[in-house]
Amino acid sequence: MSGWMGRLLVLSLFAAAMAYVESAVVVYLRRVYGITDLLRDVPTQPDPLTPIELGREIATLVMLGTVGALTGRTPAARWGFFLYAWGLWDILYYVWLRVFIGWPASLLDWDLLFLIPLPWWGPVWAPVLAAAMMMVVGARMARRSEQGFVLRIDRAALLLGALGSLLALYTVLAPGLHALPGGLEAVARARPTAFPAWLYLIGWGMVAAAGWRISGGTPAPARLPEELRPG
Repeated sequence: MSGWMGRLLVLSLFAAAMAYVESAVVVYLRRVYGITDLLRDVPTQPDPLTPIELGREIATLVMLGTVGALTGRTPAARWGFFLYAWGLWDILYYVWLRVFIGWPASLLDWDLLFLIPLPWWGPVWAPVLAAAMMMVVGARMARRSEQGFVLRIDRAALLLGALGSLLALYTVLAPGLHALPGGLEAVARARPTAFPAWLYLIGWGMVAAAGWRISGGTPAPARLPEELRPG
């Protein structure tokens, strides 16, 4: 499994297994808290499980980053494999939940996506779309880097990616941001009423364009034969 496709397959198996574990934990948490409707039943007060849950989210990213680092053969490929694994894990997480508890019933269902630094709320289709983009860009980044292409973040890609990320993040953080003046308790109680899909899609498109630009790379400069090198 030393070839690129073989390593991608092994990484995919890891992401699928990790998604199973993650979704199983969420099933247990829903049973513990009696959650059947996220918008209605998610706790509004921190409890002893809150810091553990925050730590689990951080640990998940560390695990994905570690396996990406072990899979890639160049720095850019390691980042690419990390993005690919993250995207596949996120999509399969919803697939496993659908198998276990029949949720989400549709891609329009609301989900509590993340907790750091504020609760992230969005319809399921939003993280799935982001995850699909991460898979495509990540796989292309890893492949092109290991083929010898030079991948750099130029000014245009940086500007596109930064602005797009801010737009997309605002759409999922909006309920918490608007409630922030009322304190952390108000943030915990805040629930979304509508999702600015058009704004999210603009941000997603900008990030996707930046990712595609970066992952394409440029051919590595040809090396002169040793006898023709200066000095």
